[in-house]
Amino acid sequence: MTLSICTAQLNFVVGDLPGNVQKIVDAARQAHAAGARLLLTPELALCGYAAEDLFLRPAFLSACDDAVKAVARETAGLKDLAIVLGHPQRTEQGSPAFAPCLNAASVLRNGCIENTYAKRELPNYQVFDERRYFVPGQAPCVFEVQGVRVGLLICEDAWHAAPARDCAQAGAELLAVINASPFHMGKSAQREQTMRERVLETGLPLVYAHLVGGQDEVVFEGRSFALDAAGQVVGRAPGFEEKLVFTQVDKAHSAIKIVADVAPERSMEADLWDTLVLGVRDYVRKNGFPGVLLGLSGGIDSALVLAIAVDALGADKVRTVMMPSPYTADISWIDARDMAGRLGVQYDEIAIAPQFEAFKAALAPHFAGRAEDTTEENLQARIRGTLLMALSNKFGAVVLTTGNKSELATGYCTLYGDMAGGFAPIKDVAKTQVFALARWRNANDPYGTGANPIPERIITRPPSAELRPDQKDQDSLPVYEVLDAIVERYMENDEPIESIVAAGFERADVEKVTRLIKINEYKRRQAPVGIRVTRRSFGKDWRYPITNQFRA
Repeated sequence: MTLSICTAQLNFVVGDLPGNVQKIVDAARQAHAAGARLLLTPELALCGYAAEDLFLRPAFLSACDDAVKAVARETAGLKDLAIVLGHPQRTEQGSPAFAPCLNAASVLRNGCIENTYAKRELPNYQVFDERRYFVPGQAPCVFEVQGVRVGLLICEDAWHAAPARDCAQAGAELLAVINASPFHMGKSAQREQTMRERVLETGLPLVYAHLVGGQDEVVFEGRSFALDAAGQVVGRAPGFEEKLVFTQVDKAHSAIKIVADVAPERSMEADLWDTLVLGVRDYVRKNGFPGVLLGLSGGIDSALVLAIAVDALGADKVRTVMMPSPYTADISWIDARDMAGRLGVQYDEIAIAPQFEAFKAALAPHFAGRAEDTTEENLQARIRGTLLMALSNKFGAVVLTTGNKSELATGYCTLYGDMAGGFAPIKDVAKTQVFALARWRNANDPYGTGANPIPERIITRPPSAELRPDQKDQDSLPVYEVLDAIVERYMENDEPIESIVAAGFERADVEKVTRLIKINEYKRRQAPVGIRVTRRSFGKDWRYPITNQFRA
C-alpha cells in the first residue's frame, strides 16, 4: 500500500485568516487532485506564526475557531483526504490568565474534525515566548491514513524524546512533525540531526513539514524533509520558496519505505543571502509598502543593502539617495553613482552642507568655547535621517537602514541619524560577514538582477563614516575580525570577559568592546526591527536592562 503525503510548505500572513484559509484550501485541492491522502500544514498555519499577543485577544481566538470550521467546510468534498491543520484553540474556563489557548493541530477529514492534538513542549528561549500564550498538552495523537498509523508532533515536541516515544508506544508507524522553526545560520543541519535522533530512538521514519516566509524579524526557510527509519535523508524540499512537496510512503508488511526528491545542501552565504532577501520582501509586501528607499553612501553597508533590496523587490521598487557632506570623498560619489547605475535604481543627490552649516550656526552661541567633536559628526547623520524620513512620508516607501551588527553592538551608529528608518536588513550581520556577502553576491546573481553589482573599490577601501576628515572605522574600534569574534563570544555565546581574555584576546579590546555593548543598550531599544540570522540577535533574543551595573 502507498500513501502519498503532501507537505504544504507555504508562506502565511499573520492575522490574515481569510487569506490563509484560502491558501490551505487551494493546497488541499491540489494535493487531493495529485493523489495525496494526507496534507500537512505548518505549525499555526491558520493564523500565521507567531501571532504574539493576538493570542490574548478573545476576538482573535474566536475568528480562528471560525476559520477552522471554514477549512473543514471547504474541503469536505475532498474524499478521504486527511488534513493536519495547525491553529490556536481556546482553552477551557479556569485556565491561567496568560495562557488562554493551545498550540494545536487538528486532523480534518470529510468535513469533520476527527482529532485535535495540543503541543506538549512549549519553548521559552531565543525568540520563543510560548508559555506566555499556550497551555501544554498531555497526550499523544495517533491517527490512521490508508493503513498507516501516523503520530503527530508539533515542532518543539520533536526536540524532546518523550513525545515521539509516546507516539511509538501508542502504535505510530510514522512520525509527522509540523513546524515553524526560525532560521539562523546552521539551523537546517541542526534540525535534521535532531530529527535523526528521534528516528533512531523510536525506529520510526519521519516527515518534517516546515513553514516558509518572513515575519518581522524572523525568517522561516522551508526546506521540509523526510527521514527513513535509519535516519537517512530521503527527501528535502528547496529552501526559501513556496512548494507543495510530495512524499510517497510505501508500506509492505511492517516495513515502511519513503521516496521523495532531495534538494542539495547549499553554502552558508547562499542561505544567508536568501534569508535577507526573503525577509525584506515579506516585510515590505506584507505591510503594504509601495517600495523602499535608502541612503547610498558609497560604503559597503549601504551597497550590500541596496543589492539585497533589488533582489528582493526589483529595481523599480528601490530608490537611493546620496547625501554628501563636506567630508564625503569624491570616490564615494563615483562609486555610489556607479552602483546605482549597475542595478538600474532611481538615484538622487541631496547635498547636506547648507543644512549642516545652518545647524552649526544656530548652535554656535550655545557651543561657544567648545571644540568640535562627535556632536557635529552626529548632526550630519541626523540631517540625512531627517531627509530620508521626509521622502518616506511623502512617497510612502519604507526607509531601510544600513547598519550592521558590529555597529549596533558597539553603538557605532547615530540615534535619529543612520538608525532612523523602518526596517534594518543587516542588523544581525557582522561586518566580516558583510564583506563575505558582498564578495559572494558579486560572484553570483541568484535573482537575475545584475551580475557584479558592487564596485570592487567599495569592498576593498577601508570603511569610513566620513563624518570628519580622514576618518576610518578602525580608528575607534578594534579590527573587525577581532571585534566580531568578541561580540560573538560575549553577546551570542554568553562567555565571561575573563574567558574571552584567556582565549587569547587582548584585555583592552575585550573590555572596550564589552563596555560598548553595555552602554549602548538604550540605542538598540530604539532601533528598527531587522532580520535575525544568528542564534542570538539584538531583538527578541536580547533583553538586557538599560540601567545595569553588572560588568562581567
